[in-house]
Amino acid sequence: MHAYGDGDAGVDLTSVDAITIKAGARAMVPTGIAMAIPHGYGGFVQPRSGLAANYGITLTNSPGLIDSNYRGEIKVIIQNTGSEDFEIKAGDRIAQLVIMPVERADFDAVEELPVSNRGQGGFGSSGH
Repeated sequence: MHAYGDGDAGVDLTSVDAITIKAGARAMVPTGIAMAIPHGYGGFVQPRSGLAANYGITLTNSPGLIDSNYRGEIKVIIQNTGSEDFEIKAGDRIAQLVIMPVERADFDAVEELPVSNRGQGGFGSSGH
């Protein structure tokens, strides 16, 4: 893991292994680190924009969520959407970790939901 740069919102996660991800395949890449995220916060693992733009490398479950009660090694599920195999060397930066506060909602079962302008409109219904 690399330290924060000036103004960075996330810290880079690095691979501890050399791995080849075939074109169109995915792999679970170990980082060699574990951490205790404070209660009330979550760790959000996100892709690195340069890897996505230049090689088609993204995260299968983006953002990956690390709960505050998780104590195992952080592993990153990387997807190669590119047309060529992608080589990761030990020490390569593979993702970013952002620690953010999270709210826990209380849920109530109701018979009817309040009316909204959007209603039940789904994908693309807002006109954007």
